Parts: sequence; structure tokens; C-alpha cells
Amino acid sequence: MMEKRMKLAGKVAFVCALLYALPHFWWGLGLPFAFPGDLQAIPDNFWSQLIGLWGFGGLAILAAIYALVFTSSWRSRLPKVVITIPAWIGSIILSIWGFSYFVLQFQFAIGRVQSTPQFAVQDASPMAQWGYFWYLLFLIWGLSLGVAAFYAQKLLNGRTHSC
Repeated sequence: MMEKRMKLAGKVAFVCALLYALPHFWWGLGLPFAFPGDLQAIPDNFWSQLIGLWGFGGLAILAAIYALVFTSSWRSRLPKVVITIPAWIGSIILSIWGFSYFVLQFQFAIGRVQSTPQFAVQDASPMAQWGYFWYLLFLIWGLSLGVAAFYAQKLLNGRTHSC
């Protein structure tokens, strides 16, 4: 049962990573679909494009490949720290990042905070609604990595104790 849950969490993390990666590539090609703001506002220089779009897309592809560790049998050939530590770190960062967006949106909704003048136009844009999708994706991605790491750690601890 633990292995089944770990594999499911790994598959969810894999899908989330791909859902994050693919738009970065089409944004890099200039297609604005699903961009949470004005794509034209991204600095038009080589390094900003390379790092901000292509680089993050490439890192997300690597994260998707990493998530497959939780779905495959070759996981048993890897050291425990290679399997669990990156997943725990990613889980914490992505979960906090996703959750904090919703806390901020709640604070906006109840009038506790206001956008600064430099972000007011961006926050009022209809494209800003894509933020809900992206930050929910971060939250699901982070939680699924945490679940996968939790069950992997339990399974790997059982493996080392039975030897």
C-alpha cells in the first residue's frame, strides 16, 4: 500500500513538473497563452529569456525525470539521500510558495493589504487569474513530492532494517 501511494504521488509530481515546464518553452517562443501577466514585460535580453523561460523550463523537465524515481523499480539502486533529501527540499519550497500566494490573495480579499502602485496594473489584469492555476500547481507539486518522500523514506527504512 505504501509503495502504491508513493508511486501515485511520484506520478502527480511528474505531471506537475511537466505542466510547469511546457508553458515556459512556448513562452520562450513568444506565445502568451497562460502567462500570468504581460509577456511583453519580460526584459528582452538574451540572459533574461535564457534563464527565466528556457532555464526554468529545462529545470522543470529535470524535476519531472527526478519524480520518476518514485515510480520505478531502479529506485532501490540509489542511495536513500538521493531519493529523499531533494524531494523534501522541493516539497517544502514548493508548498510554501504555493500556499503563500493563497494567503496573500486572502489578505487582498479582506482588504488587509493592497498592491503597490508598480504592481496594481499587473494585479488588475485578466491574465493575473492564471496565478491561481500556477500557485495551485506549486502547492500540489510540493505536497505530492512530500508524500512521495514520506513513503519512500518509510520503504527505504524498512529495507535497511530487514538486511
